[in-house]
Amino acid sequence: MTRWLLALLLAQQLPTAIPQTKWASGQDVVPYFEGWIRNSDGSVDMVFGYFNRNWEEQLAIPVGAENSVEPGGPDRGQPTFFLPRRQGWVYRVRVPKDFGKQVVTWTITANGKTEKAYGELLPVEEITERIVMARGNLNPGEGDPNQPPTLTIGPTQNANVGAPMTLTATVADDGLPKPRDATPRRTTVTDATRIQAQTNSNATPRPRGLTLSWLQIRGPAKIILEPTGATPVADGKASVTARFQQAGTYVLRAIANDGSLSTRTDVTITVGAAPSTPQ
Repeated sequence: MTRWLLALLLAQQLPTAIPQTKWASGQDVVPYFEGWIRNSDGSVDMVFGYFNRNWEEQLAIPVGAENSVEPGGPDRGQPTFFLPRRQGWVYRVRVPKDFGKQVVTWTITANGKTEKAYGELLPVEEITERIVMARGNLNPGEGDPNQPPTLTIGPTQNANVGAPMTLTATVADDGLPKPRDATPRRTTVTDATRIQAQTNSNATPRPRGLTLSWLQIRGPAKIILEPTGATPVADGKASVTARFQQAGTYVLRAIANDGSLSTRTDVTITVGAAPSTPQ
C-alpha cells in the first residue's frame, strides 16, 4: 500500500471535528491573577479575576477554608458569589510598598476541587488603571482623548427577602468613542448561521454607546435582576430592580461602559427576612 493511500485511509477514520464538552454544573472555579498596579503612594494593588468552569451553575462560597486570601486573610474582600464562565478584573488586594517578594494567594474550593492563584510583583505583570478600564484590551496610550464615564449610585436602603428594590445609577460621559452605526453588508453563509444561532438562543446583541451593567460580587444566594445584561443609559440614568431570595449581606457592582473604557462602583445591601404575615 502506498504511503499516500495509507494516509488517506487514516484521515477518513479520524473525526472531522473534536466535540467540546460544556458542563452545566459540577465543575470548579479557578482564580486568576491579572497583574499588579502601582499606586501613587507606593502601595500596590494586586488584581484578580476568576473562571467558573460551569456554564449554568452559580456558586456561593463564603469566606473561610474554601475561599481564602493570604496573607492577612482569610477575608480580604474577595468575591463570595461566582457567576458562570470568565469574570476578569473583579477583585483587588492592596499590599504595602515594601511587599517585596511575598506572594498573595487566593484559594477557592468548589465542587470538591481546590484551585489557587498567586499574585507576585513580577515586572512583566505590571499593568495600569487604563488597562483595567479597558478590560485588558489594547491600551491606546496617554494620548487617547477618551475619558472613562463618571458613575454614582443613588441612596440605597435595607431590603427584605422577596421585596423588589430599585437601584438607580447616574452616568455621564464625554461622548467618546462615538458609537458606530450598524452599516449594511453582504450576508455570508457564516453570517446567516450566526444570526440563526442568535435567534434560536434568544441572544440579544450588546447595545451600542453608553451602557450600564451589574455584577454580583458577594451574597449567600443569587440576586434576581431585571433587566439583565448591559442596558443603554437614557438621559444620564439607568435603573435595575433587584430581588433577594435569602437574608444576608450582598455586594453588587455597577459597571458603566462607553464602548471602550469602564468605571465601577460597588454597593453593599443588607437584606432582612421577609416580614411576617399577620394571622
